[in-house]
Order: sequence, then structure tokens, then C-alpha cells
Amino acid sequence: MTTLTLEVPDYLAEQIRLLKPRMPELLSRALDLSAETPLTVPAPQKPHPAFDEMLDFLAGGPSPEKIVTFKASSKVQKRLESLMDKKKEGALSEEENEELDVFQQVNHIFILLKTRARKQLYL
Repeated sequence: MTTLTLEVPDYLAEQIRLLKPRMPELLSRALDLSAETPLTVPAPQKPHPAFDEMLDFLAGGPSPEKIVTFKASSKVQKRLESLMDKKKEGALSEEENEELDVFQQVNHIFILLKTRARKQLYL
């Protein structure tokens, strides 16, 4: 049997705890019901350019020096500036807001990478 870990609201956690012995049966029923009313599966998203650049860069096995000096392409930087301008104006669509979130995630990863690379350089 497989063990699953789920994040659920507190109010459900107690109910689930009480129903734990019946959980396989209840999940099976829920899945049967969902088959009657199929869930829509979102189409795969187009890869984000900043994420693609990061993966391409890391796939090349960069040295700590290269990691520390890495900068996104001008195309990616211009897109980020455009999104930031729209955000300041309060004109971001939901899709653009999600795109901006990806930029923030990629930026956070690079902050962590550059911190570790600097540690390697100065040891």
C-alpha cells in the first residue's frame, strides 16, 4: 500500500483522522464519483523563458565564477521590466501575474545559487 501525505485545512484534518480506517474505501468512492463528472486537466503550459534560460545555463555545468556573474538575457530582462511597469500601474492580468511569480521564483533560485557559489570561491 502507498502512503500519501496531503495538506488539508484543519477542519478536514480531524474528520480524516477519525475516518482513517475507511480512507481507502472513501477515496475509491470519491474517484468513482469524479469519473462520472470528469475533472478537467489543464493543458501543459508553455515553458517560461526565464526558467528555460536557467535550465540551459545550469545544464552547461557552470563554474562558481560563471554562476556569480550570470545575468538573464536582455529579452527576459525587458519582459520582466514590462511586467513590473504593468504591476505598478495595476494593469497586470492574472496570467501576467503568474508569469511574474515565475520570475520571482527563478530569481530566488539564483540568489541561493550565487550565495553558494560565492562561498565556494572564498573558502
